[in-house]
Amino acid sequence: MDVGRSTLWFLGGWLVGNVLGGLAIAFFAADAADPTIPVLAISLLALWSAEIVACVLASRSIGTGDVRADLGLFARPIDLLGVPIGVAAQLVLIPLVYVPLVEIWPETFTQERLEETARDLVDRADGGMIVLLALLVVIGAPLVEEVLYRGLLQRPALERFPRWIVIVAVAAVFALFHFRPIEFVGLFVAGLVFGACAARTGRLGMAITAHVAFNATGVILVL
Repeated sequence: MDVGRSTLWFLGGWLVGNVLGGLAIAFFAADAADPTIPVLAISLLALWSAEIVACVLASRSIGTGDVRADLGLFARPIDLLGVPIGVAAQLVLIPLVYVPLVEIWPETFTQERLEETARDLVDRADGGMIVLLALLVVIGAPLVEEVLYRGLLQRPALERFPRWIVIVAVAAVFALFHFRPIEFVGLFVAGLVFGACAARTGRLGMAITAHVAFNATGVILVL
């Protein structure tokens, strides 16, 4: 796929998805600043639906029409190596990256602030809602985000630009588009890991399993 046009499809899907997700929260949430887990689920489904539609339409308009082939939606047994990669990234790599930041800005990069987003979600989930939250964070987000960022955005760019420049650039976009400044460094490093998995294997299977393991480990840490 043409990298310029695939980037436009990426931006369009992301923008429309965020508008729809925001409208869902505005319509269904009693307090838009503090939506319940079910409302958050509706918002994310709206966001993800728009992003997946963008991927499908991009494949049909500028690709072969085969979404799996165009985006690298394949998996092999070896892709299960993504599980220890994702766990190691969450437990070892990310903490190591934050060590110098904590030394320089101890009041900014506190453990509480770094875990604030995850703890806020977990605190809002009780009973069966924790299962729904797990499905959203551990399954839904990794699958859709890898298809969008590493499939639609990174994969076409790898055909035109040097591999590591593309991986770094997409990881930066991945981190920026989460809009969590305090977590930017960790999200950027995680994006590098997922991007490297996708680029090295030529498919999304290992990137998705690494992302799933990374998010699952993060949720477990704050339970």
